[in-house]
Amino acid sequence: MDKIMSFKGRTRRIILRMIDVLTYVIISFIYYGVDYFFLDNKLGHAGAYAINALILLAVISLFRVIFKTYTNVWRFTSTEAYFSLVLSDLTGGFVAWAIVYLTIDQSVTNHYIAVTAVNLIGVLTTRFVYRILYRNHNLEGSNVNKIPVAIVGAGQIGALLVSDLVNNKNSQYNPKFFIDNDISKIGNYVAGLKVYPENDSTLEYLKTQNIEEIFIAINNLDSDWLNSLTDFYSKTTCKLKVYETPIKELNDGEGGEVNRTIRDFRIEDLLFRNKVNVINKETIDYYSEKTVLITGGGGSIGSELCRQIAKCSPKKLIIFDIYENNVYEIQQELLRHYGSKLDLAVEIGSVRDRVRLECVFNAYKPNVVFHAAAHKHVPLMEHSGCEAIKNNVRGTYNTADMAEKYGVEKFILISTDKAVNPTNIMGASKRLCEMVVQCRTDSKTSFAAVRFGNVLGSNGSVIPLFRKQIENGGPVTLTDKRITRFFMTIPEASQLVMQAGAMAKNGELFVLDMGKSVKIYDLAVNMIRLSGFEPEKDIKIEEIGLRPGEKLYEELLMKTETLTKTDNNKIFVEKSTPYSRLEVEDKLAILDAAIEQFNKESVNSTAIKEAIRKVVPTFHDPEELNKDFKN
Repeated sequence: MDKIMSFKGRTRRIILRMIDVLTYVIISFIYYGVDYFFLDNKLGHAGAYAINALILLAVISLFRVIFKTYTNVWRFTSTEAYFSLVLSDLTGGFVAWAIVYLTIDQSVTNHYIAVTAVNLIGVLTTRFVYRILYRNHNLEGSNVNKIPVAIVGAGQIGALLVSDLVNNKNSQYNPKFFIDNDISKIGNYVAGLKVYPENDSTLEYLKTQNIEEIFIAINNLDSDWLNSLTDFYSKTTCKLKVYETPIKELNDGEGGEVNRTIRDFRIEDLLFRNKVNVINKETIDYYSEKTVLITGGGGSIGSELCRQIAKCSPKKLIIFDIYENNVYEIQQELLRHYGSKLDLAVEIGSVRDRVRLECVFNAYKPNVVFHAAAHKHVPLMEHSGCEAIKNNVRGTYNTADMAEKYGVEKFILISTDKAVNPTNIMGASKRLCEMVVQCRTDSKTSFAAVRFGNVLGSNGSVIPLFRKQIENGGPVTLTDKRITRFFMTIPEASQLVMQAGAMAKNGELFVLDMGKSVKIYDLAVNMIRLSGFEPEKDIKIEEIGLRPGEKLYEELLMKTETLTKTDNNKIFVEKSTPYSRLEVEDKLAILDAAIEQFNKESVNSTAIKEAIRKVVPTFHDPEELNKDFKN
């Protein structure tokens, strides 16, 4: 296929050169004819004229090659390509004139200026005619059965999008008009399409034109702007899509279609905060050539950490997880992407098993450990609290012990905002994990914890649940319409953890500026709209009541009086006095006794919850906090 496309590219270039030569010959002949018949033959003998004409043609052709004008695909080309053609011809004309003037004939100035200018006009005309013919050929009968669309954003990206949709034979869309707020554009035409204002009358016009989809073609959109666009165009029945990346110019001979990036809206686009990109070169360099172990590497955060670490060219990446299905998926993904370039090891085991952990640490002796293994589902852990303590708290304790024993440089714990004033066993267990990590300030290993909010799209989170309910026709269920949460994307969370790991010294508790909290009800409404349905009309939203241990809001992480800034203005360090190792050991002894009682007497979590009240001073009953909640 590459050979075929390369052959087509060479053929087009040859044909284009022939057309240019023919255009030049015709223009030169006409120019001489006009001089001969109407201007008293001021150009002189035809032979001398022919020599001058050939010199001019040769030099101009040379400079067209130097300026790479024949590498442009003119049916898709840009203003820069036309400017390059003009510059090459003017430069070639001047050089040819200088050569002839200094060596042959000093009377050729007017001739060279005239022929160069007229020939340039002729060549540009052939390019424009070609584009028009190509476009008309593609449009002939091509708009039948195509989806009529409107484009929001009559700027450069919008114009490029129109060009792509019109020139691409495989396009299934027929662009009808632009919508823009720029007064200087409204009523005028961009890329052949009229620009309409973004107001209610245009919404009505969308209906009369039977517009089915609306493309957002605006660069550097933030979440607030996208939310306002979604709210405005949700008044129509049109489906919204996003056009992210400008079309890149194609080089002749490279082949391939124009790389359109038209996609459906994702709920991530409508976050009530801007995405934070915290990773930098220093972070990447830190993990380069290091052996990195990720516990819980098959989970949502763990697997993304694997992807991000793999980009940093580590010496070795070890994935450790008890659930082999998820581990298999990320293993195969990394192997497909990196092959032998990534030294990858996968070990199945539980962080509860000290013997297995020691075997892994002894075999690989990692430099950096990311501890992402944990039970995280609040209702399930509320019932099986013993398992939350054994897996989360004891699992962290075991892994931290092995990190110290085998000389790990950095140990980074993945924590959660639910550890702040916890109202459930899962949140309390993560607060205890933080205590286990923070108490090791005397260790040669640098320990740190990273605390952040809910992760969009993670396994078992609200987004996949809502999506599945919408696909099934509803209803979408939420525990309470008043409930709010902080959200971030999986890549953001993983990059934050990596950044914290690179800057960690010892015992820090890192938190991210999560922005504004999101009402889960608003999230459900937006997801329903993005799916092309009307909330409460096509898809019902039902409240099912708060689950055990659930509170209506998560605590604000960004309490400025308790935080200090880092070099990254989105990452802060929580100022708190850590417990000593002895104090943490005493707390774990209380929990161990409760677990022993649990195993003898009951399957519920009563004994565990009572023990948690003793060891986590900030633990509250959810009712205690929910009663004072103001929406």
